[in-house]
Amino acid sequence: MSLLNMLNEKNESKAESKAAKRLNALFDEGSFNEIDAFALSNGEQSSVICGFGTVYGSPVYAFAQNIEVVDGAVDRVQASKIKKVYELAAKTGAPIVGIYDSFGAKIDGGIDTLAALGEMLSWSNNISGVVPQISVVAGTCAGTTAMIAAAADIVVMSEEAKLFMTAPSILEAKGDKEETATVKACLKSGVAQLSAKDDMEAVEQARELLAVLPANNLSVAPAVDSVAVAGCEQAFRDLSVEKDALKLIENTADENSVTELSAEFATNAKTALASVDGNTTGFVAFEGVAIDIDACSKVARFVRFCDAFAIPVVTFVDAEGFEANSKAENSGVVRYASMLSNAYAEATCPKISVITGKAIGAAYIALAGKGSNADFVIAWADAVISALEPISAVSMLWNDRISKGETREDLVEEYSTTLANAFSAAANGNVDDVIDPALTRAKLINTLNIICGKRVSTLPKKHSNMPL
Repeated sequence: MSLLNMLNEKNESKAESKAAKRLNALFDEGSFNEIDAFALSNGEQSSVICGFGTVYGSPVYAFAQNIEVVDGAVDRVQASKIKKVYELAAKTGAPIVGIYDSFGAKIDGGIDTLAALGEMLSWSNNISGVVPQISVVAGTCAGTTAMIAAAADIVVMSEEAKLFMTAPSILEAKGDKEETATVKACLKSGVAQLSAKDDMEAVEQARELLAVLPANNLSVAPAVDSVAVAGCEQAFRDLSVEKDALKLIENTADENSVTELSAEFATNAKTALASVDGNTTGFVAFEGVAIDIDACSKVARFVRFCDAFAIPVVTFVDAEGFEANSKAENSGVVRYASMLSNAYAEATCPKISVITGKAIGAAYIALAGKGSNADFVIAWADAVISALEPISAVSMLWNDRISKGETREDLVEEYSTTLANAFSAAANGNVDDVIDPALTRAKLINTLNIICGKRVSTLPKKHSNMPL
């Protein structure tokens, strides 16, 4: 057999692998170029396919572990190929998609395998915030490889995938029966942000994310066509009563543009990417209850992700402060609240806070007050802004009126509509504008357009020491 025939046979065999098919589905047709195609591990083909191409016309790097070659085992050669992808992405400022499907490290690789995994993890962390990283967990993703996958900005899991540090079988042998590693468990814990019915749908989700994200931290996100949601003005008026956080985002954003992230984790806070007037925007919305530690963690990470790539953040504030009970205190709620506050205060991307319901105490300070460094704070006309929950404020301020027979409910209503209303806050310079809810989308479009070119010089420092 001629060398050319051998080459064609080898390429045809590789092209039939799941890894190759996933990469071809990720990239625009005919644009994929393999890197280190002939790298061998112990005389056999490598257990990963790496390369570059275009996604919707923009450059992207990617690697896909090949489960059909030694179970996708991570060894020195695989790590070396993936490291080159990271290096090239850093040099050229193009996003990375990692497609994971491997049973873990090569058992007989010894310390070389550990060193190789360390290099992969180091590079993933080093380029975090420089170029977007998306992990597609298409099969098994275990141990240190799971750490690398989870370090990405967004993790997409297919329903048949497994993602874990410790194998479920080991946990079961120790008597631990709780479900782990599944897509359901990873979504609930916040490890994964999106799920898909199979590997190809997961790859397609990665494509759609790349279409709305900037290529790197010095680029702007691509603009897209935009259409307002029909009837959004009336929907906002209805939402001033219904208080549905996700619907707030959906009616503010362009039609069919919302991708909710981490929907199953910390469900009392919503985070989503969407477009507003054709421009990519990050949304945070609270459900009107006290903010718990998971919500703090979820929102802080999302805000930092948006800030890394200069994506504007719109926050819909409706929160009764932070969770207040002994369990929350002993779980470190103050630490998590400080982390959330730090994420907002440090972010230099355009930030707009819209108070749609309650903004009570520390929640107002962290999300919409001067400490959050919001560029604009807007309030709906019926918003309640107070240092204390109105019922507590009434008990402290007007206890004499209660003792004279006035009902607590009437006094709470009076306090909310007088001392704690949006116009009082605006009169004191703590709110920039008070609007009819129906004007929310129009107001945000105008405000985002005026601050899209925001530039901020910060104090010279390596990084903040946020209370993680």
